[in-house]
Amino acid sequence: MSRTLPEYQIGHYYHLYNRGANKGEIFFEEKNYHFLLKKVKKYTSSLSISLIAYCLMPNHYHFLIRQDGNYTAGTFIQRIFNSYSKAVNKQYGREGTLFEGPYRAIHVDDRNYLIHLCRYIHRNPLEAHLVKNINDWPYSNYLEWINARKGSLYNPDLLQHYFSSPEEYKQFVDDYKSPQKIEQYLFE
Repeated sequence: MSRTLPEYQIGHYYHLYNRGANKGEIFFEEKNYHFLLKKVKKYTSSLSISLIAYCLMPNHYHFLIRQDGNYTAGTFIQRIFNSYSKAVNKQYGREGTLFEGPYRAIHVDDRNYLIHLCRYIHRNPLEAHLVKNINDWPYSNYLEWINARKGSLYNPDLLQHYFSSPEEYKQFVDDYKSPQKIEQYLFE
């Protein structure tokens, strides 16, 4: 399967994701998540990237972003994870790659898929049985979407365009019944 990256364009949405080498962990303790989120905050601002939805999982990550400036989504993800990988390798005395390969990117040009992808990303910890209640996972911006936490890693444009309230989005997420997992094709 070819892993060609999309041609990044201003105003377009992209799903960026990757997982640990040999499906291993990429976050080893709470401070790793916090370090990465500080990098995300720095680069969303400096590279004109709107963070729509994200979820950091112990062995993988998902970002749904909109490219708002001339810096590409690829530049954004590479800067974050080059820095993160170096820091983790230094901190834990590791050598070699942290990830199974280069990040993957999907151009999201279907508005219906865009909303379902947000839900998929936010439900990741629930589907992986890491929590019994989606509200208990602190490493996503779901809580910002439902107005349960104030955070800066969130752009409310999509929510406001497609849902009448945060409660409507919460219901949309809660009502999800998966006929097949999106992830089945993501890491093939």
